[in-house]
Amino acid sequence: MGRMSAATPSSEPTARRVSARVGSISESATLAVDAKAKALKAAGRPVIGFGAGEPDFPTPDYIVEAAVEACKNPKYHRYTPAGGLPELKAAIAAKTLRDSGYEVDPSQVLVTNGGKQAIYEAFAAILDPGDEVIVPAPYWTTYPESIRLAGGVPVEVVADESTGYRVTVEQLEAARTERTKVVLFVSPSNPTGAVYSESETEAIGHWAVEHGLWVLTDEIYEHLVYGDVTSTSLPAVIPELRERCIVVNGVAKTYAMTGWRVGWIIGPKDVVKAATNLQSHATSNVANVSQVAALAAISGDLAAVAEMREAFDRRRRTIVRMLGEIDGVVCPEPEGAFYVYPSVKGLLGKEIRGRRPEDTVELAALILEEAEVAVVPGEAFGTPGYLRLSYALGDEDLVEGVSRLQKLLAEARD
Repeated sequence: MGRMSAATPSSEPTARRVSARVGSISESATLAVDAKAKALKAAGRPVIGFGAGEPDFPTPDYIVEAAVEACKNPKYHRYTPAGGLPELKAAIAAKTLRDSGYEVDPSQVLVTNGGKQAIYEAFAAILDPGDEVIVPAPYWTTYPESIRLAGGVPVEVVADESTGYRVTVEQLEAARTERTKVVLFVSPSNPTGAVYSESETEAIGHWAVEHGLWVLTDEIYEHLVYGDVTSTSLPAVIPELRERCIVVNGVAKTYAMTGWRVGWIIGPKDVVKAATNLQSHATSNVANVSQVAALAAISGDLAAVAEMREAFDRRRRTIVRMLGEIDGVVCPEPEGAFYVYPSVKGLLGKEIRGRRPEDTVELAALILEEAEVAVVPGEAFGTPGYLRLSYALGDEDLVEGVSRLQKLLAEARD
């Protein structure tokens, strides 16, 4: 008889089958809520989903037409440079100057498979094990997970509705240690819709320069601001920060192109080169057809964007008004993106249809089951006691969904 074989995979403990690094990463909460809502709808339930940050508009026709033509062109049937089509990188540089007043060279651009890959690769390019990243909370679910995957340590700094969900320099300084290497800056913000003023942006930028910190700034919602509010690009207003600043952006939100998967990094040449090397081994080039579609998007005017923004603004005002009519809900008016982030602390512990939800995970589950409305609990964004609702869905669904919330939550009793 031969030697006994090692334990078969099926007999190994789960902890030994999956690496600690990847095993510690949780599923995207927003995508999980969206998937559950879509599964229930497919099963015939009239679920209305406020979970995913996805515009309900189709991608503009001129972008789709550019992609169709690209499909017919044999040169796009082959590998292209891992860092992106040269013409797209040049267009991203031109678009950045046009929209942000920030002049960069195409060699400072890396085209990525969506914003998530951009964020991970940016952190992977500058973090060493144990480096700390200050992460303002509420935060988008992917930020801390990307930091951990890159070997870093996320350090949360919490802001609440009393400050419009914006952190101060004093809070950032209190979180800074000798291990701090990066501060994350997101404006307009997912999940809160908060937008930092130019003076607030400058103050954070000067603080980062003073302490020799890197800044990763996510500008994916740059064009989705409302009223007289403007979005300020950090490296545009703080030139001395540019050698330690990485900008993440993409076409997903501005042009209703979430499924096309095109994002990008802008940063110092050595960092972009390092991230490009990483991508060359991870995924190689972004799909060429998607890159050509992105080229058409950012090279065109912003007329389609203005039309979508008008619709989002209308929905923003509607959802804030309707949520504000619910006892126990406090809903600040967002200034950007397409989310509201109401506090529902006043509802926790109250009886609703025979149950007393003690946290927003339980409350969100109750809302899905009883009202057939999908929302994301604040625990996913680092701040229990809140819910995130995306208003990037049709007007009728929005009103119907919030009306269901009003009816259900009006039953809350001590």
